[in-house]
Amino acid sequence: MNYLSVQQLQKYYGDKLLFENITFFIDKGQKVALVAKNGSGKSSLIKILQGLEPPESGEYKFHKDIKVGFLVQEPEFDDNKTVYQTIMHADNRILKASLEYEHALNGIGDLQKAMNMMDELHAWDYEQQMKTILSKLLIHDLDQKVGSMSGGQKKRLAMAALLLEQPDMFILDEPTNHLDMDMIEWLEEYLSQSNITLLMITHDRYFLENVCNEILELDNGILYKHRGNYSKYLENKELREENMRVNVEKAQNTFRKELEWMRRQPKARTTKAQSRVDNFENVKAAATAKTQDKQVEIDVKMQRLGGKILELHNIRKAYGDKVLLDKFTHKFQRGERVGIVGRNGCGKSTLLNIIMGLESYDGGNIVLGETVAFGYYNQKGLQLKEDKRVIEVVKDIAEYLPVGKGTLSAAQVLERFLFPFEQQYNYVSTLSGGERRRLYLLTILMKNPNFLILDEPTNDLDILTLQVLEDFLMDFKGCLLIVSHDRYFLDKLTDHLFVFEGNGKVRDFLGNYNEYRLQLKEEQKQAKLDEKNAAAESAKLASAKRKLSYKEQQELQQLEKDIEKLNAEKHVLTEELSSGITDHQHIRQLSDKLESIIQQLDEKEMRWLELSEWAG
Repeated sequence: MNYLSVQQLQKYYGDKLLFENITFFIDKGQKVALVAKNGSGKSSLIKILQGLEPPESGEYKFHKDIKVGFLVQEPEFDDNKTVYQTIMHADNRILKASLEYEHALNGIGDLQKAMNMMDELHAWDYEQQMKTILSKLLIHDLDQKVGSMSGGQKKRLAMAALLLEQPDMFILDEPTNHLDMDMIEWLEEYLSQSNITLLMITHDRYFLENVCNEILELDNGILYKHRGNYSKYLENKELREENMRVNVEKAQNTFRKELEWMRRQPKARTTKAQSRVDNFENVKAAATAKTQDKQVEIDVKMQRLGGKILELHNIRKAYGDKVLLDKFTHKFQRGERVGIVGRNGCGKSTLLNIIMGLESYDGGNIVLGETVAFGYYNQKGLQLKEDKRVIEVVKDIAEYLPVGKGTLSAAQVLERFLFPFEQQYNYVSTLSGGERRRLYLLTILMKNPNFLILDEPTNDLDILTLQVLEDFLMDFKGCLLIVSHDRYFLDKLTDHLFVFEGNGKVRDFLGNYNEYRLQLKEEQKQAKLDEKNAAAESAKLASAKRKLSYKEQQELQQLEKDIEKLNAEKHVLTEELSSGITDHQHIRQLSDKLESIIQQLDEKEMRWLELSEWAG
């Protein structure tokens, strides 16, 4: 069953062509990701599908019988409503079905129709689903006003509301932003369910690998389709670019021959010669075709690091009763590469701000080496004036950047950072979110640091920029301290972790994030096994020391009779409720009686188990 068809769409941003004649289809159960460089039109396509922006030409169509749910970068809510009111809004189909069922039980409406709808939407356990989703996304205060929430909390609230709506098709714009590792892994598992249909934009490569079965790549306005996950997409892209290189080389050989011929010809040409001239222009276009994206080439000449770098001794930090750091100690070595992970709000960014001197600490001592030159990339980003030109932003930092074999001018550095000459004189106000972050990262590197501190550097960066940033950081000889929820990024760049476990405790784990998760699962598995063995041993000891009294023996015998009788009554009531009766009042009475019997059974069976264990 086709859920979405997009045909011949074309879109401009000002004078810039974002894409043209793109066509694709999404069927039920497909999980599709859209990848492209920043500024290529990904978010514009989402806005078109939302009906917020019109295309220049082409059309799109959703199946008339499906409900589509959107997650956008900056969700809009009524700040005066509570979290509960926001979730339980009028468009929530499951909420409507639950209310109709309640009304039908009271004699208002068609009970059988209401029950069928509850079955269809799997709405019987809705309340439990709501508690699970809110808990996983760390939304606990349902009476909190939305206006008092942070941007990250609102994004998680939007995600929770969307998941609880259970639309037929999800369209998600960067769903992992503002989520911690545990949330991302839970969401990854949730969206992997076979009954979920999905179109999303994300730079999270593990997410692409584990969730998606098709990837759409938007490159220079052309849409390429790749069946399979992220690994398959990389294979296909490499093959396509290799084929293109071969074709360009062939065209260049032809071009050289044609150029020699053109130079030999007199001005007066025959019709036959003119045909060859026309063909020359086509060959020239093929020979000069772009075969691959420009790469961000960064070879910054780092300032020398001395023997003493950065030492943290027994650092303590708390906000009221909430302890973030409790006697945290670490001595950084030359070339150390550390990732910082933990739940949102546990103190990761606070540690970075303490190191940078932006926040005070309650106790302990910090020793900083004289040669350390920090480069700090924080979540808030660089506050730029909208009316400033891109090249002026860089020149305000430095006119030249020292590199391995000399210097690069501000214009040359911008060119290597994917800001072509014609864009360097554009105003900051024209840049996309990802382009602004790329520019901000460049201003950090222009300061020639030897100790890089990166707080969520992957947000809003496209995959191409991430790959090149990773290549640079792999070669970076200084110290590296990264806070990130991007598991792929951390696995590639770090060799040990600071794991914020809560209550001020920070574990120093030797290894990358994937290795940490594997060890954590083993520890949790062992903890459960130990708990089970301890409980069994405790029960065994209790059984050995305990014998039933005469009264308890009598109680055990009576319980067996009571349980048998209650099970029989339960069976009779269940059969009667399933017989198709339509008297609403009678159904209510039977339901209440069945609920009472089930409760009695639970209590008596628990007591029977307890006495049976004692009896051996």
